[in-house]
Amino acid sequence: MSKILQNPPSLRLLSSNSIPRDLSILSIPCQNPSILISKKLSPGKFILPGKIHGFEGGNGIFHAWSQEGSLQEVDDSPVSFELEPIYSESQFDRVIAEAQQLVESVIIVWMASWCRKCIYLKPKLEKLAADYNRRLRFYCVNVNNIPHKLVARAGVTKMPTIQLWKDSKKQAEVIGGHKAYLVINEVREMIENEGTL
Repeated sequence: MSKILQNPPSLRLLSSNSIPRDLSILSIPCQNPSILISKKLSPGKFILPGKIHGFEGGNGIFHAWSQEGSLQEVDDSPVSFELEPIYSESQFDRVIAEAQQLVESVIIVWMASWCRKCIYLKPKLEKLAADYNRRLRFYCVNVNNIPHKLVARAGVTKMPTIQLWKDSKKQAEVIGGHKAYLVINEVREMIENEGTL
């Protein structure tokens, strides 16, 4: 997700570690930007819409005035997130209670170490978790490592099962017995429809 600073055209100050070392990654849609570069720049990626009036080095401070009054930082978020494991019934209850308290939904992925489809699907779910990292938390439960009572309580009968929990209740689920891309599409649809549940 891009960081966008929206202000009326004014002075912006960025720390020296936010300034790009390679200015070829700057996108400057204006005719004659005036850029003065310091000797020592740290890596970073920026898109600067509008006109740039100054780039000042000495202490590594970047001054930019933009006609549109915005400065965008290109997304550097990870491509995937490791699904956070749940090891016990008490941990599961804590995760669900915290989500309810924060008025959030969580995705619980139920899988088994012996399930080939689970092993194949997990990296794809981790990429999906990265897409929704600011909106939802993703957890993984290995059914071999927890009491069967919890599996039964969650209503899990097949592997893999991906459930959306909201308000301490299971709201929706996708059973991943078919092709991975179809399962991911169904999970994405389930997430997008969570507001209607």
